[in-house]
Amino acid sequence: MDRKEFLTLSSLGLLGLSSCGISNRQSKNNPSLAIQLYTVREAMSENPEKALERLAAMGFTGLEIYGYNGTFFGKTRNEFRQILSNTGQRVISSHHTTGMLRREPGTLLENWEKTVEDLKYMGTEFMVCSYLFPEERTPEHYRKLPGILNTAGEIARQSGIQFAYHNHDFEFEDFDGTGKVYDFILNRTSPELVQMELDLYWIAKAGFDPVSYFEKYPGRFPLWHVKDMKAGNRDFTEIGNGTIDFAGIFAAREKAGLRHWFLEQDSADKDIFESIGISSKYIRSHRKIFSE
Repeated sequence: MDRKEFLTLSSLGLLGLSSCGISNRQSKNNPSLAIQLYTVREAMSENPEKALERLAAMGFTGLEIYGYNGTFFGKTRNEFRQILSNTGQRVISSHHTTGMLRREPGTLLENWEKTVEDLKYMGTEFMVCSYLFPEERTPEHYRKLPGILNTAGEIARQSGIQFAYHNHDFEFEDFDGTGKVYDFILNRTSPELVQMELDLYWIAKAGFDPVSYFEKYPGRFPLWHVKDMKAGNRDFTEIGNGTIDFAGIFAAREKAGLRHWFLEQDSADKDIFESIGISSKYIRSHRKIFSE
């Protein structure tokens, strides 16, 4: 795609979103249309700039990135920031693992200060603990986790970045006779230092109601992953093609403290960009659910 073609497509995409009330305005009631780049991880691995151009042309101006390891998808921070300038996008949030057992650059326990510095340079608002590897899901590691999260959150806060924790379904398992792992994390971390990125698919798959958590921990959920779940095998599907009650969940956005939400689809039974297009079309046609 040449530069002229990209700018034309991008302009058309953004105009379409603006006409639906889903533009690049930033507020808790009308967040920008954004995407977690893990959704297009194969395209990002092949050519990050082309992948981002394609997403920008579809109207995605906000990004949540993953995989920082001292570089951004193999690019220096200056190179990656220039790509974002070219595509008209910005990094809202970034995902990182703990480093408890896989201590690598970009993890919470390996030179975290430098990671925060680089993400601050990118203009990032949030940094998120994204995942616990299976070998980290033990009582011993769960007990260490709140302290690790609080420390990472304090370092991020010193640079003006809010830290958060992203769930899957295993956090809703019982822990040591004291309740769910998720509640253990919520109750033993500082709300100022550690907020939550709620994945609507994974909490639904675990059999729990997001709104009940908004009621119990109001204002603690500024970030959401928005994805849908098939009725039969409960696999990932496009937004609007599954069973998750987005209207009921988004109606409680103020109680949750929502500031940004990201479209994400971990896998698809068709080309992933086709799936993203289906989800985008549903969001546009149901704008009252997602943007008011």
